[in-house]
Amino acid sequence: MVQNRQISVLLVDDHPVVRDGYRRLLENTSDIRVVAEADDGEEAIAHYAAHNPDVVVLDMSMPGIGGLETIRRIKKLDPKARVLVFSMHDSKVMVTRSIETGAAGYLTKQSGAGQMVEAIKQVATGKPYLDQAVVPDMVQAQFSGNDPLAKLSKREFQVFRNLAEGKPVVEIAELLTISPKTVGVHQTHIMKKLDLRNGAELTRLAIRSGVIQP
Repeated sequence: MVQNRQISVLLVDDHPVVRDGYRRLLENTSDIRVVAEADDGEEAIAHYAAHNPDVVVLDMSMPGIGGLETIRRIKKLDPKARVLVFSMHDSKVMVTRSIETGAAGYLTKQSGAGQMVEAIKQVATGKPYLDQAVVPDMVQAQFSGNDPLAKLSKREFQVFRNLAEGKPVVEIAELLTISPKTVGVHQTHIMKKLDLRNGAELTRLAIRSGVIQP
């Protein structure tokens, strides 16, 4: 638990201007300091190992391995790592998958500056933080049980999202450090579980579910 000292933060976002805005905001908060910045998941993991920050503020949509895989690898490196997702995605699917993968909190980029500071402080103490804007959808999803993507395992969901973004099998295999054959097996299971006939239907479902932007 962080007590009586500054909270160290690692900022991860692929837009330098956005990171600069976050850093300026946090530097104006006396009990928070930014110890490192990264523009992709691979760099974030290296900085985490070097600086061991109290909180990682992480965007979901980045080039390379992406947000979910970054969370998974950081948690593998340090199971006690506290990751606060700060993303444009506000769909219940992305929120649920982030928390399942190991995120300690989820905040949308529509939130105010004060809410980000509050979220960082709460996550730093070991308490989870969930943006109130996404809570109604999360509750509805829990009781309705009508999310088709709930059928997918964590790894299948990662493959699903990468396929929806148009990445080829070989690239997905490299990003997730698995074989192309394994990606192909996951793809077959995904198509069967979701009753999809082709890639176009997969992409439309991903857009409809808020997994990718149209």
